[in-house]
Amino acid sequence: MKITSATFAKSSSDYKQCPPPDRPEYAFIGRSNVGKSSLINTLVGRNDLAKTSSQPGKTQLINHFLVNNTWFLVDLPGYGYAKVSKGERQKWSDMIDNYLLNRENLVCTFVLVDSRIEPQKIDLAFMEKLGTQGVPFCIVFTKTDKLTAEKWKASFERYEQALLQTWNALPPIFKTSSISKVGAREILSQIEDWNKLNE
Repeated sequence: MKITSATFAKSSSDYKQCPPPDRPEYAFIGRSNVGKSSLINTLVGRNDLAKTSSQPGKTQLINHFLVNNTWFLVDLPGYGYAKVSKGERQKWSDMIDNYLLNRENLVCTFVLVDSRIEPQKIDLAFMEKLGTQGVPFCIVFTKTDKLTAEKWKASFERYEQALLQTWNALPPIFKTSSISKVGAREILSQIEDWNKLNE
């Protein structure tokens, strides 16, 4: 898929405020500082579409971006640690859950995990929740440029072992790097295939 345009559409604090569900939609989510904004910018070939920050909790709303005037890319707030109150984190959690369960044009959610660290309970629990609620998702390993081939293989196998304790089969998995651009073409190709199915 060639990206010809990518523009900010709307920020919403509730799924009911989101743009009309008249196009296929793909959400991106992960723990704070997993590299979500950098990956989004890599996918659309821009440096400034999604705001990057070293401060956890930067994304606080449901952010819609219109790509090629045909589909929505959605930047969701990160889950897990952020320097905000427990009540604020709960508000974000409720906002995300309501969006994922009720957004009728959501085709798939891309769950980002840091390839450099051990499988995190919060990531596994989030994926488990998506699975039990019937929300389709993919796993996106980020920052793989920082691993040797051997370390990447070990990291993948750790996640595979952790997931197969509760899953019969793994969801689609993408290996990515915002530095080397690895994985961007594969993700966009998958989105293109899904878009054709939704025409």
